[in-house]
Amino acid sequence: MLRCIGGLGTAAALGGVLAAALVAPAVTGAGLAAKDVVTTFLDLPPAPREEPLSEVTRLLDRDGRPFAQFYEANRTQVRLAQVAPVMRQAILAVEDARFYEHGGLDVRGTLRALLTNTQAGGIKQGGSSLTQQLVKNILVESARTDEEREQARALNVARKITELRLAMALEKKYSKDQILEKYLNIAYFGAGAHGVEAAARRFFSTTAAHLTLTQAATLAGAVRMPYATDPSLGPARQARLKERRDLVLDRMAELRQITPAQAAAAKRSPLGMRLRPEPGGCAQSAYPYYCLYVQRELLTNAAFGSTAHERRARLARGGLTILTGLDPVAQEAAEKAIRARVDPQDTEVAAEAMVEPRTGRIRAMAASKKFGRNPGDRKNGARTTYNLVADRAHGGGMGLQAGSTFKVFTLATALKQGWRFGQGFMTPGSMTPAQGYRDCGGRPVNSPNVRVQNAGGEGEGGPHSIETGTWKSVNVFFMLLERKVGLCNVVRTAKAAGIARADGKPLREVPTFTLGVNEMDPVTVASAFATFAGRGRYCRPQAIVEIVSRDGRRTHVPPACRQAMDRGVADAVNHVLTGVFDKGTMRGQGIGRPAAGKTGTNNGYTSAWFAGYTPDLAAAVSVGDIRGSYRYPLRGVTIGGTYYGSVQGASLPGPIWVQSMRSALRDTPSRGFPGPDMSRFGGGHTPGLKEAEAAEARRALWRRLRERLGWDPHWQRRWQRPRWDRPRGTRPRYLWPRRRHPAGPPRFGGPGAHVLPAAPPAGG
Repeated sequence: MLRCIGGLGTAAALGGVLAAALVAPAVTGAGLAAKDVVTTFLDLPPAPREEPLSEVTRLLDRDGRPFAQFYEANRTQVRLAQVAPVMRQAILAVEDARFYEHGGLDVRGTLRALLTNTQAGGIKQGGSSLTQQLVKNILVESARTDEEREQARALNVARKITELRLAMALEKKYSKDQILEKYLNIAYFGAGAHGVEAAARRFFSTTAAHLTLTQAATLAGAVRMPYATDPSLGPARQARLKERRDLVLDRMAELRQITPAQAAAAKRSPLGMRLRPEPGGCAQSAYPYYCLYVQRELLTNAAFGSTAHERRARLARGGLTILTGLDPVAQEAAEKAIRARVDPQDTEVAAEAMVEPRTGRIRAMAASKKFGRNPGDRKNGARTTYNLVADRAHGGGMGLQAGSTFKVFTLATALKQGWRFGQGFMTPGSMTPAQGYRDCGGRPVNSPNVRVQNAGGEGEGGPHSIETGTWKSVNVFFMLLERKVGLCNVVRTAKAAGIARADGKPLREVPTFTLGVNEMDPVTVASAFATFAGRGRYCRPQAIVEIVSRDGRRTHVPPACRQAMDRGVADAVNHVLTGVFDKGTMRGQGIGRPAAGKTGTNNGYTSAWFAGYTPDLAAAVSVGDIRGSYRYPLRGVTIGGTYYGSVQGASLPGPIWVQSMRSALRDTPSRGFPGPDMSRFGGGHTPGLKEAEAAEARRALWRRLRERLGWDPHWQRRWQRPRWDRPRGTRPRYLWPRRRHPAGPPRFGGPGAHVLPAAPPAGG
C-alpha cells in the first residue's frame, strides 16, 4: 500500500484519478503545506464555464422534412427522461457505479483504479467519477484555442487536481440527474456521434428512448475507447466493441441490475449494427443546389450574424432548425424534366429555378449535373462544384447570357411610356446601332461596328407591332424599340425587377442590352419574371422562411418585396407574353392553363433560355456548355442522346419548362391573369401590318390545307411554251403541273388523282 501511495504522482497521471485522502502526501511532498492541501479541496472555485454544446443544424423543406444538415459535432440533445432506463443503468455500471452515493469523488473507485494501474504500469481501469469526466468534456468543448483544448486533455497531476475541484463545485451546482443528463449529451461514442441520441441513431437507427439492453450495453462500452471501438471502421473494431459490450453486461450482472441469465443471453447475440449514415454538408444532401444556396445565405447575410466567424459558428454549432421554401413536388418535377433531356455526362448543362410570385420563395433548384467533385478532380464529368442555378454569391459561376428573355424589359418600358399593343413600325432585316444609345450616365454607347440580325427561327423583318415583335422575338425590332424608349429606361426597368449580373459586376449598359448580353443565373431571371406574375411586385429570392433556435424560439423571415412597376403595365406585359404560346415562338407547347413567357436564343447560339410563369409559379431554364459558352456554342451538338443542329429557346429549354411546370402545378387550381386595361393599352397602328398579316394568314391557310390533304409541297408553277401553230399575238396558257400521287390524296383517294399546286394563283 505504501509503495502504491509513494507512486501516486505517476499513478494519477496514468490512471487519471486522484483522491483527496491520497493527494496530501503527494502534494505536500511537492512543496505544499498541509493547510494548503485542505484549502485546495475546501475553498472550491466556481463551476466550469459551459458553452452551449454544438448541435446539428438541419434544413427542412416546406413540408417539414429534412434534406440537409450541418454540424461540427453530430449531436442532438435530449432530456434524461428521453433516455431509456437501461441506458442509464449501463453507463453508470461501467463508468461510475456509486454515482448517486458520492459527492464528485468516488474514493473506493479511485483507490481501486490506482492500485490496478500502478501494478500494471499503465491505464487498465478508470478511476475518475462520472462528474469528473463531465468536467473534462466541458473544458474540451468550451476551449477556444487548440492550446486550451490540449490543457484540458493533459495527463498530469495539476490538471487532475483542477478537474477534481471543479467536479466538486459542479456537484454543488447541479443535481445528480442533471449531471447524468449533461454527461449523456456531451460524451463522444465514436463514429462521429456526440451524445447518446446521435449515437443511438448512428449505431442502431433508433432513438435513445428505445434502446434495448444489448444496444445500451454496446453504447456504454464505446464511451471509454470511442476510436478503438468505432464500428464504422471495419470488423476488427466491431469485434473490440463486442468485447466492451460483454464487459458492461458482466458488470451489470455483478451489480444485480440484470440477472446472470439475461447477461449470458445478451452476450450470445450479435452486435446488431444498423449503421445509419449522418451526412453533413451539401454534397451529401438530397437537394445539393438548394442546400448550397441556403448555406451561402447564412454565411454571407449579416442578418444571421454580425461577423463571418459568428455566422460560421452558428451554422456549425447552433443546433438550428431552418425551414425553407423548397417544394419537394416542384423540385422533383424540375429534376425529372431536366433528366429526361440532358445527361449528366454531357458538357452542355441545363439548370432550372422555380420561384413563387408575391413572396420570392424559391420552390425548386435543379441542374443536369450532380453536385460534387469528379473522380480525380477532373474538370469535366457528371459532377460540378458550381451551383449552376444561382449567382456567384450563392456558389454559382459567371452565368450565361440571358438572350431574348431581356426583351420583356424593353416591352414593359414601352408600355409604361404609353405604347399600345398594336403600335409598331417597319423593321429591316438587320441594323447597326451606330447612334441614339446612351447609358444611365448619359454617355453614348453606340456600336457602329456591330451588325444585328434576327436570330434564326425567332423573327424576321417587316412591319411589327410590340405584340408581333414580341411573339416572334424580332431582334432588330427590339433594338429599334430600345432606342426609341431609351436604353437607360430599359436598364432601370430591369433593375427594378431584380436583374443583376451573376458575377456581381455592374450590368453592361450597351445597345444589345435588350438582346440579353448580360450573364445571368436562373434564380435571378425566374425572380424577375415572377415580378410580372405578381402584377409588378418584385420580391427578393428567398430560401429561408423560418429559423427555430435550440431553445424553441422561432424567427420568421418575412418576404422582402417592393412594387417595382405599375400593376397596369405588368398586366399588359402578361397579356402580350401569353401570346408567345399560341402565336409566337412557343406555339403548340402550352401547359394546359394560362401562362406567359419568353424564349431566349443568343446570336451565335452561345446559350438558350426559356423563362415563363403562371399567376402561381415562375420558372427559368438555361442551357449552355459548362466548358465555356463562347468557345462551345450550341450548334451541331448531341444532348441527352438527341442531335440538335442548333439549340434555341423553344427547342430544349422550352420543353423542359413545359414538362416541369405541368408537374409542379398539378395540384394547383388553374387561374388566369387579370385582363389589361384596353382603354390604356388597346389599339395602336403599325403601317403595313394588316396587309402583312392578311398575306401571312393566306399562306398559313394554304399550308394547313396542303398538310391536311397530303399535297406535295415541292411542286412549282410553270409556263407552257407557245406552240408553232398558235395564232400570232395570243398569250401562252398558264398551266399547273400534274403528277400522279402514289397513293392518292387522303381525302379524294384513289390512284391517279391529280396533285394540286403548292401555292395558290396570284391574288388567290
